[in-house]
Amino acid sequence: MPIPEDVTGEEIDKDVKQELQSLPKTLAEDVAKNLVMVARLIDEDPEGAYGYSRVALRLASRVAAVREAAGFAAYANQKYSEALAEFRAARRMTGTVELWPVMADCERGLGRPEKALDMAGAPEVNKLDKAGQVEMRLVAAGARRDMGQLDAAIVTLQSPELASNSVQPWTARLRYAYADALLAAGREGEAREWFAKAVEADRDGSTDASDRLAELDGVEFVDALDESGAEEAPSSAPEADDEKADDED
Repeated sequence: MPIPEDVTGEEIDKDVKQELQSLPKTLAEDVAKNLVMVARLIDEDPEGAYGYSRVALRLASRVAAVREAAGFAAYANQKYSEALAEFRAARRMTGTVELWPVMADCERGLGRPEKALDMAGAPEVNKLDKAGQVEMRLVAAGARRDMGQLDAAIVTLQSPELASNSVQPWTARLRYAYADALLAAGREGEAREWFAKAVEADRDGSTDASDRLAELDGVEFVDALDESGAEEAPSSAPEADDEKADDED
């Protein structure tokens, strides 16, 4: 797949770069460029990112960072079985537990929420950092909802991290998930409160909390083009009346 001229491979994380040092220089550069493309496209063009991840995988399947990138690209394309296999491979290579939450979410994607809940209660969770533990809580709550256990999902999300007033990278998503679960349970007043709190924490627009809040408040957004068209329509009516009058004369 073509690599844009502005991509040099130097953009990758230093830890990944260090992993690639085990490869011949030219090969390492090619792999690095493909990994850069995966990172660049995964949000805007998941299919394109997946294509570059397959190239990197073909070139260096024994590099953990490559297996991890391939996993995330597959995950972004809802190829959960493939993503899970890649994450498991990366975990075997590194021995770390960082991928545990996303592996559990793959189990959800495969229709196995019970397995995701088993993983949420596994010893590996205690080895996760705070961000990983919050992510695991979100996955577990999602699994509860998959199983129709809405009240249990709400309880799962209730935590010190949810109650804290400090804003962390995970705060907006945690508050949003809680608000969404409350709304699904018919607790609209509480849901509105938590959507508002999610908006306060969502500094980079990672959720659509503001839209959900506006919807609860009954705010309707009118498309500018539709509004323009609506304004033009009445103006033609008098002209039609004038023409009718001329015909009658």
